[in-house]
Amino acid sequence: MIKKLDLNGRLTGFVGATFSLFVVFASSSAPIPLLNTYLKTLNLTSGDLSMTAVTYFVGCVLSLLVFARVSNHLGRRPVALATLGIAVIGCIIFGYVQNASMLLIGRFIQGIASGLASSTITTYIADNAPTSPKWISAAVISGAPVVGLSFGAFGAAVIQEYGFGSLSVIYMILIALLAFCAVLIAVSPETVTPKRGVISSLIPQVSVPKNIRHLLPAAGSIFVGTWAIGGFYQAFSSSITAELLNTNSVMIAAAVFACLMTPYAIGGWISGRFDSNNAQSIGISAFFLSIVALIYSLKVSAMIPFFMATVFAGISQGLAFTGSIRSLLDKIGQDDRAGLLSSIYIISYSGAAIPNMIVARLAGGFNLFEIAVGYGLLVTLVWITALFSLYVNKKRDFLRE
Repeated sequence: MIKKLDLNGRLTGFVGATFSLFVVFASSSAPIPLLNTYLKTLNLTSGDLSMTAVTYFVGCVLSLLVFARVSNHLGRRPVALATLGIAVIGCIIFGYVQNASMLLIGRFIQGIASGLASSTITTYIADNAPTSPKWISAAVISGAPVVGLSFGAFGAAVIQEYGFGSLSVIYMILIALLAFCAVLIAVSPETVTPKRGVISSLIPQVSVPKNIRHLLPAAGSIFVGTWAIGGFYQAFSSSITAELLNTNSVMIAAAVFACLMTPYAIGGWISGRFDSNNAQSIGISAFFLSIVALIYSLKVSAMIPFFMATVFAGISQGLAFTGSIRSLLDKIGQDDRAGLLSSIYIISYSGAAIPNMIVARLAGGFNLFEIAVGYGLLVTLVWITALFSLYVNKKRDFLRE
């Protein structure tokens, strides 16, 4: 293991990895506000929209299962550069998408890139993160993707709404940004010593160190609940805008998605003001209440209350998710980071993919509001599970003392 890294080199690595994580997720979100456009031009159905989310999340989970530990053997930088290259391929496909099959393939490729970013690039961030403040690593790991998702969605919406060019323009811009990220990564220091065993590392393995397994029920339920709502917004934000908020504006569709994602970073910052246990319990409770308000605002087609509820949901999920990551990361060493982070994101992406897969099969029997209610019931179950698990863990720690 490389023990001594130049301080400036670490800063470059931290900034480069953070920006790379941001841009990879920006590239993955660019198609989201345009899905209603694709719905019309490619003759898609609501089930097809759910499948775009499913193929994306399947790509994420597959890459996490197979490639999550490769960077321990090949090094962080080579795998990070490969991740950026795969993201470029996804942008190229979307730059020329002409049918539903290309749409699904493009989302799958973007999922592969996002899954790799969620393991390798987040681990590279953790390796290079400043030691103070202590919460910065978890906040960046949880916040950079969601801010990137908002940036990509808004960028695509602005170009579409104001006619700055064809839909391919946003993907050309993203390709240029991904190339810049590659330069930053190329000049950053390697943080691990390459070693043998890369083939065996491809065998799917979920790794959670024994000393933190008792924390997983609470953290895992939070990962599932918050990302399930993120998956709902990814698949249906443009449909919500058209059907329930009565507007076809692509900018409004992007705003719907961004209002959930961008405040996530605020929640991550707030989590640093609490210990991880309180961040989880306060965050998931506020998230539950926000979803209740959100569903009611959809029922009465109230746009402003809907946006307010979405913003509060974004803040509270950032608080809960970052607190959950901190509760796990703070108790492990560097060698366990890649495996743990991949496990965290496998749980998270599965929490987003499985509900969307169910919706894809059942979409014909339910309207959009009823689908939203179904997600609300899932969040209710998650809220109860998380609070109970946190209580059990707190009691366990008390008895140990």
